[in-house]
Amino acid sequence: MNAVGVARRDRALVLAALAALTALAWAYTIYLGLGSSSMTMVGDMAMPMMMQWSVADFVFMLVMWAVMMFAMMLPSITPAVMIYERVRAKREEAGRPFVPTGSFVAGYLLVWLVFSLAATVLNWWLHTGGALSSMMGRVAPTVGGVMLILAGLFQWTPLKNACLEHCRSPMSFLMAHWHEGTLGAAKMGLHHGAYCLGCCWLLMVLLFVLGVMNLPWVAVLTIVVLAEKTLPFGRFLSRGLGFVLIAWGGWLITIA
Repeated sequence: MNAVGVARRDRALVLAALAALTALAWAYTIYLGLGSSSMTMVGDMAMPMMMQWSVADFVFMLVMWAVMMFAMMLPSITPAVMIYERVRAKREEAGRPFVPTGSFVAGYLLVWLVFSLAATVLNWWLHTGGALSSMMGRVAPTVGGVMLILAGLFQWTPLKNACLEHCRSPMSFLMAHWHEGTLGAAKMGLHHGAYCLGCCWLLMVLLFVLGVMNLPWVAVLTIVVLAEKTLPFGRFLSRGLGFVLIAWGGWLITIA
């Protein structure tokens, strides 16, 4: 097989691996989401003493958050991974050191694993403090309104714009921050993931407003994140979304 054929085969394998990982993450997320409604009902009827978490509860929620974040973020990282794979293949063809694509993806997912740990801690704090209706429920309307307004305002900040520009231009990032070797690939994944986190973390926190395992809203946020990063009008979508979130938050506070 010639170099072109090898490169095509490798791209197909990477794309298939990403698709399989995304499908598995979504399958588990949907499985948990379908079972969360009954858990929410039980949580709504539970006495305060039942709001304490065991170690098993914490581990379960950490896994849930991590898999859900992987399901939501893998679609939006796929274009960047495929660009990375093309650059990697060309460098390898030119005799440069091998830089595995898997390490780049692993570094990226590690960022979201750390975020998932922080989200789980926040989940625990809100639930045990009585601010969440259940482990997978939602916050009170007033708190939710404030969160929505903050998320809407963030859509207009220079930090959001800078992180979004980075996520929309993965080739520029790779050319400026390339590192050789397995650890170098992981470092690039961490670097790219940090910008992605900076772009999307407040949107993910909105799950406490919409319902931690509310599957329709999980799907909507996934589409929003993907659209922001890939569509030609993604920047305008981001700012328009800011207006919607601010108005929505104000409405929630008004009716609370």
